[in-house]
Amino acid sequence: MKLEKITIPQNTPLKAHFHLPGLFEFFDFYKLFIPLFQNNRHWFYDWCEIGSIYGAPADCLWGGGRNGFGKNNIEKEVLNLCKKYNISARLTFSNSLLKKEHLNDKKCNSLCELFNSKSNGIIIHSDLLLNYIKSNFPDFYFVSSTTKVLTDLEDLIKELNRTDFSFVVPDFRLNKDFKNLFSLSSESKNKIEFLINECCWTNCTQRNKCYENVSKLALGLETTNHQCNAPDHKDGYKFSKAMKNPAFISLADIQDIYLPQGFSNFKIEGRSLGSALLLEFILYYMTKPEYHINLREDLYLDNTLDLF
Repeated sequence: MKLEKITIPQNTPLKAHFHLPGLFEFFDFYKLFIPLFQNNRHWFYDWCEIGSIYGAPADCLWGGGRNGFGKNNIEKEVLNLCKKYNISARLTFSNSLLKKEHLNDKKCNSLCELFNSKSNGIIIHSDLLLNYIKSNFPDFYFVSSTTKVLTDLEDLIKELNRTDFSFVVPDFRLNKDFKNLFSLSSESKNKIEFLINECCWTNCTQRNKCYENVSKLALGLETTNHQCNAPDHKDGYKFSKAMKNPAFISLADIQDIYLPQGFSNFKIEGRSLGSALLLEFILYYMTKPEYHINLREDLYLDNTLDLF
């Protein structure tokens, strides 16, 4: 899409805040990466920061993102790591099918009690759960989940206007609706968090059902055999494929389009992917090319490593 020359607004946020996947899922990776990020800031773009790390333990009842991923029994270790490096931890509680009887879940309540802090957040779908957590664990901030599949601009605006949410993640298919996005107020722009590396088919009409199926799995409910109808779904996730997605937000897009227009929050998906792909996302979006090798060496490369 060809853009007209952009006028940079006053008081534009100059830093991109990346919200990274796998708080529990990739804990071993972050134990190594976060100290490297903090102690070698010259390896990384000075205009980027870690906005948060999000995730949930495996088989979390209130979860609704990627069921079954994420280590258990490391909650205190995760919290201590985030506290040590002053990083916001977000619990992914995006199950859309919760009922009143699910609110007493011991594991999820214990997580909330442990992480309850003004620096930590909850990614949420259910208003029932939202009201429950607000009443019982009042220090969290809240993020409206992309599982709501907000593809209509008016629905997005309504969500942005809700005072419950500090951030709102719209459906990725709104990423390039520049005319309408640029017309939003500065307050709304500050609340939008773009899902930047989605590889899902832009013509998909089953995204709601896909998320609903995952919510059913988390609750142990009977599910239908949901089939993805994307033409290339058998290929699975490939970053190279995501880069060709019309809704993909590239490094150049962030620098040249979104930051100058006042958008500063960018979510990287990947909780159900491997840590090797997570590293590729971090290398692409956050790391200066001349230091890619340094990050790889300190994370995993050595002179005895054979790939085959």
